[in-house]
Amino acid sequence: MQKIDKILVGTHNKGKFIEISDLLPKKIKKISPVDLGIKSPIENGKTFKDNSEIKAEFFCKNSNLVTLSDDSGLEVDALNGEPGILSSRFAEDLGGFQNAMKKILEKIKKINKGAKAQFISSLTIQWPNGKKITKIGVIRGSLTDIRGKNGFGYDPIFIPEGHSKTFAEMNYKEKLKIDHRQIAYKKLYNKIKVYF
Repeated sequence: MQKIDKILVGTHNKGKFIEISDLLPKKIKKISPVDLGIKSPIENGKTFKDNSEIKAEFFCKNSNLVTLSDDSGLEVDALNGEPGILSSRFAEDLGGFQNAMKKILEKIKKINKGAKAQFISSLTIQWPNGKKITKIGVIRGSLTDIRGKNGFGYDPIFIPEGHSKTFAEMNYKEKLKIDHRQIAYKKLYNKIKVYF
């Protein structure tokens, strides 16, 4: 069984790259697709799992390295799970996450069905021989007005259950201990720790 000494973290998102790298053991070298000049694949899956597997396979094939990819997003109950797998695209279309958060808050205010939501992360690890494992992490919470300067994406409007601060008001280590990516990684780690 070959030990993993380096891993490609399959994302062009700087915030995600840092967070995923910090979940992995320190001794493993983390490589970004940006370092290797690899562009992102077209994410045309129907679920977070589909998209994390598309990314893992694409980056793994193009780098010939063990690859760990994430697909994640925000699902708002009152909006029937939107923006969901289109979380990043929704923000891009509106000119950034600030506008996307305002739009979501406007929408839920209008329909007045409550502000329950969840963050989902699907993490896929793939080896060059085609072996892959995917695990999903979900954290429930509720939405609030934009608060906090830390984190990235939709972090400033999401308060995880059992907490009073948004992800963006928490310090980095505090968030990293409880978020959806950590939940997915814990499940994945149990399956892959033998390779570390």
